[in-house]
Amino acid sequence: MKKSKTEPDSLFEFIILMAIMMSLVALCIDAMLPALPQIGKDLQVTNINDTQLIISFVFLGMAFGQSIYGPIADRYGRKPAAYLGFSLFILGCLISLSSHELPTMLGGRLLQGFGLAGPRIVCMALIRDLFKGNEMARIMSFIMVVFILTPTIAPAFGQLVLTFWSWRAIFTSFLILGIVVLIWFALRQEETLNPLNRVPFSLKKISKAMWEVLTHRIAIGYTITAGFISGSFLGYLNLSQPIFQKQYGLESRFPLVFAILAASLGIAAFVNGKLVMRYGMQFMANRSCLLSTLISFIYLIVTLYFVGHPPFWTLMAYLIVNLFCIGILFGNLNSLAMEPLGHIAGIGAGVVGSLSTFLAVPVGIFIGHNYHNNITPLVLGFAVLGGCATILMRWVQKTKC
Repeated sequence: MKKSKTEPDSLFEFIILMAIMMSLVALCIDAMLPALPQIGKDLQVTNINDTQLIISFVFLGMAFGQSIYGPIADRYGRKPAAYLGFSLFILGCLISLSSHELPTMLGGRLLQGFGLAGPRIVCMALIRDLFKGNEMARIMSFIMVVFILTPTIAPAFGQLVLTFWSWRAIFTSFLILGIVVLIWFALRQEETLNPLNRVPFSLKKISKAMWEVLTHRIAIGYTITAGFISGSFLGYLNLSQPIFQKQYGLESRFPLVFAILAASLGIAAFVNGKLVMRYGMQFMANRSCLLSTLISFIYLIVTLYFVGHPPFWTLMAYLIVNLFCIGILFGNLNSLAMEPLGHIAGIGAGVVGSLSTFLAVPVGIFIGHNYHNNITPLVLGFAVLGGCATILMRWVQKTKC
């Protein structure tokens, strides 16, 4: 592909920069997982399941933020939207770093998520500005390969920090990384929004654009599908620490187990990048969603037989295969939802991301708060939400024809 003047010096650098900007979300979530028990103790949290909100509130902040940054990115440009987001993220880190009670911590986490929505939306809009169709999905998948490296090392990083310092040092590392990435982006990435294509910042035009997204069967169908899949995945993130560290007694080995499972997501993204140009986004998404749903219902039977505590090796085998399917879906659902929205890429990315996350957050919280030393809520969530996603995708593709 011929290099565009809107890219950094190489496509490789563009992919790495976009991946790191998007991976800040994963880092802010996964690096905190080993620290949740210590944070809960220091902040005097009485209900152990309430510490899961430290994870969920990042997603909730993103849900609010993504609906704002799209219009900003379409009116003022991709870079100003990113600058605003990084600034709010840094402020949120400072609040969480200095917190001494759970509400203050959650306020900081909400602001971190709200801020990180900016870089995420900007990344999606930049990619949509420069690529389209299966090529867009291919680039997105390669970005996801780098992006997935973060969860493989983030819990180990958090565990390492806890070995020498407290959980507050983790937020300090977030601050430093956020500043470094902001400077890199400011110096190396040029603006991709043509001044002639800027959308005036008026409530009437924004509402019209949002209505177009909400009433477009393909866009809204795949957006809701992404919400179902993200909800089940958020349930997994909420429960990974108590399941592996407490229920199965892995303790210090938790980062290794989490890394193995995250690697399954990364491999899926790489495989998708190789195969999507041959088979197309719909084929890859359909097959992955169907497989995930089938194995989840099968494993639900196994889980019920063992009264919510099946052998560890069976759980690992199930999650490796299931998360591989989830990785394929992540690489395609957003691209499918964004495909008809090229003319309103900023607002489109905002609405798609915001709505899918608003759907995912309460579902993930519900799954997490129904955990009582029993993995049944997790597996049931994957099965039911996967079934709903499969049915919805069939409907979208039928109406498309």
